[in-house]
Amino acid sequence: MDYIQIQSSGPLNGAVTIQGSKNSSLALLAATCLADATVLLEGIPNIYDFRVIRQIGKDIGLNMERLPSGHILLDPRYIHSAVIDPGKASAYRASYYFIGALLAKFGKVTVGFPGGDDFVSRPIDQHFKVFRALGAEVTVFNDYYVVEAKQLLGADIYFDMITSGATINAMLAAARAEGRTRLYNAAMDPEVVDTANFLNQLGAKIVGAGTDQIRIEGVPFLSGGSYSVIPDRLIAGAFLMAAGINGGSITVHNVIPEHMGSCMAKLREIGIELERSDQSLTAHSTGRLRATRIRTGMYPGFATDLQQPFTALLLKAQGKSIVTERVYPKRFNHIQQLKRLGADIEVRKESAFIRGGVPLQGNWVHATDVRAGTSLLLAGLAAEGATRITGVEHIERGYDDAIGMFRSLGVDISLRKHGDEAAPERLSRL
Repeated sequence: MDYIQIQSSGPLNGAVTIQGSKNSSLALLAATCLADATVLLEGIPNIYDFRVIRQIGKDIGLNMERLPSGHILLDPRYIHSAVIDPGKASAYRASYYFIGALLAKFGKVTVGFPGGDDFVSRPIDQHFKVFRALGAEVTVFNDYYVVEAKQLLGADIYFDMITSGATINAMLAAARAEGRTRLYNAAMDPEVVDTANFLNQLGAKIVGAGTDQIRIEGVPFLSGGSYSVIPDRLIAGAFLMAAGINGGSITVHNVIPEHMGSCMAKLREIGIELERSDQSLTAHSTGRLRATRIRTGMYPGFATDLQQPFTALLLKAQGKSIVTERVYPKRFNHIQQLKRLGADIEVRKESAFIRGGVPLQGNWVHATDVRAGTSLLLAGLAAEGATRITGVEHIERGYDDAIGMFRSLGVDISLRKHGDEAAPERLSRL
């Protein structure tokens, strides 16, 4: 079994270049199925979920090649199947995007229920609502479901809750539907805008992405083209937080600061100084942090994906902090693991009450999802002695080069196997 070992570190200094957005990449890769010519994508991170999508692509006839430049060349012209293997679909959350991307071409799509991080309340029902509104039938079986439509027709769709995944899926399905589709209470995330920009680059007609109302005029076909994915604002936020663990100065390059407003505001609130340029941010910290309160929300609110690493950061803040999770109230699997390091945290309903300033001690902990893994990495920087993190596969789902990035900042970190010396550094080059 692999594990990451991380030693307590002093102030961190240096710079890291942020990879392309994982959440955007998963949507864009599936969205290429809508095209009628080859597509070149730049900035797709080489993470675990990409490898799963490449396997799915091979099964259905979507040719996918990573070029020496790192760009991904995709050819959807020879897709021959819309049956997504349930085992592969369940390996990552965003497998549902293949429905929106394949339904107009094939009329029937079979896919397993999404896997990945399990936060209990993922709103898959909103995806079903979208497909039914566009004229499809949804049949649910034990471990997979079938979506079928002789023809997709534009419709007005009102989301019962704000959901980025269902908003993106609605744009995919409506892009080649007949007529006009209007989405209300749509998610405004940068990843939604990124997907809309990509589809428009191929010839789609989508207006309003980035607002709560989106209009899609269906088109009969989409051409090929090239596109660059936006940077990963969630990974950028985590590395800015790392500067506050023991102090130091960290610069993150290849970021869009406008995407990180709520995160930047909270970092400043607890005492971290930020410098901003067009495509980079630098965090300066003495390591002395102030306690605060956080409530997660959909964009532009404080991202639920940043809640877990920020919780680790608040362990260093003197006083009492409160983190309230309003998006996925069950997203507190990392709390018990932080307690194994000595953290003083109490969870009551949807809130975690943190007494900061308590010394941490290295121990064995387990990452249950991508962001929980990030939380444990940050806490390991502050803990005395060695922290050993299992569940490495979850960290692989989000990071292209986790170990290399932390090492570049001066962190003593390695990938190991039980009973062996340091394992081949799979996280450094997947």
